[in-house]
Amino acid sequence: MKRILVTGGLGYIGSHTVVELQTAGYKVVIIDNLSNATMDVLDGITAITGKRPEIEILDLREKEAVNAFFKDYDDIDGIIHFAASKAVGESVKNPLLYYENNVGSLVYLLKECRDRGIDNFIFSSSCTVYGQPDTLPITEDAPVKPAISPYGNTKQISEEIIRDICNVSTIRSISLRYFNPIGAHESAEIGELPIGVPQNLVPYITQTAAGIREELSVFGNDYPTPDGSCIRDYIHIVDLAKAHVIALERLISKENKDVFKIFNVGTGKGSSVLEVIRAFEEVTGSKLNYKIVDRRAGDVISVYADTEKANQVLGWRAEKTMEEALASAWAWEKKVRGI
Repeated sequence: MKRILVTGGLGYIGSHTVVELQTAGYKVVIIDNLSNATMDVLDGITAITGKRPEIEILDLREKEAVNAFFKDYDDIDGIIHFAASKAVGESVKNPLLYYENNVGSLVYLLKECRDRGIDNFIFSSSCTVYGQPDTLPITEDAPVKPAISPYGNTKQISEEIIRDICNVSTIRSISLRYFNPIGAHESAEIGELPIGVPQNLVPYITQTAAGIREELSVFGNDYPTPDGSCIRDYIHIVDLAKAHVIALERLISKENKDVFKIFNVGTGKGSSVLEVIRAFEEVTGSKLNYKIVDRRAGDVISVYADTEKANQVLGWRAEKTMEEALASAWAWEKKVRGI
C-alpha cells in the first residue's frame, strides 16, 4: 500500500482528495497547520471512508519541522501539495506572507523530494495563471499572463520552480490548473466551510439561503456575456478530487513522457453568475435575496476550460452536473447549520 502525503489535507479540496485516495486504497498522511480548517474535517473523512488518515500539525514554512517530518515518515511515495494561502485581496495587502507561505514552503518540500528520492509530485495550480484569455475555451497552451495579484503570481512562480527542479532531478510532476470547484461530498460529511466571509460564489449563495448573509451581491450585469454577468467554469469538487488520484496513478506508473505536465481541470462549459443563482433556486426551491452592484475590480469577464487534454491524455472527465453540485452544497450547508 503506497503512502501519499497530502499537504493542506483538511482544506476543502484536500479533504475530498484524501477521501478519494483512501477509497482507491492509498495510505494517507496529512500535513495541515489548521490556518483555514478544523480537526472536525478528520472526523468527516473517517466517517466516509472508515479509515482515519494519519495527520501531523505543522507549518510548512518551518524548514526544520519539514525536515523532521520526512525523517519520521521515510516511506512517502508521492506528494499532493495543496497547502497555500488563497485569498486574492489579502495577497494584495500582504504580499510577503503569500510569497513566504506559498513559495517558501514549496521550496522546502521539493528539497526533501530531491534529497529523499520522492519522485511523484502533484501541484495544486489555478486557472488564474491565464488571466483574461485571448480566446475561449482556454487550452494549456494559452499564454500565461502577468499576474493581477500576488496570489496568482505565486501559482505562476511555483510552476516555474517545479519545472526547473524536474529538469535536473528524478522528480516528475503534474500541475493541475483548476477552474472553479463547488459542491460537497454526497454524504454531507465534508464540504466547503470558509472561515469568515466567503470569497467564492457558492458558499456565499448557501449562506445567504441559510440566513447567515443578508444579501448576495452580483458584481456587474453589463459585461459582454449573454446575461451581463461574469462567466466561470464550475466543477464538482468530487470530480476535481478524482482527477488528483488519476494524475497520481499516471506518475506512479511512469506514463508521463514529460518531466512536468500541465492539465486543465474543469467541465469545458461556462456558466454565468446569474445562471448559477437560478440553478440553485430551481434545485433547492429557495429564493435568493440578491442585488446587482457595481463591477468588482480585477474580475475577468469569462473563463472556461478546454478539457480535451485532460480527457484524452490524462484519462479524466468531469461527470457530475451543476445541479448535483449545488444540491450537495446546500445539503452540506444545512447540516453544518442544523437546518
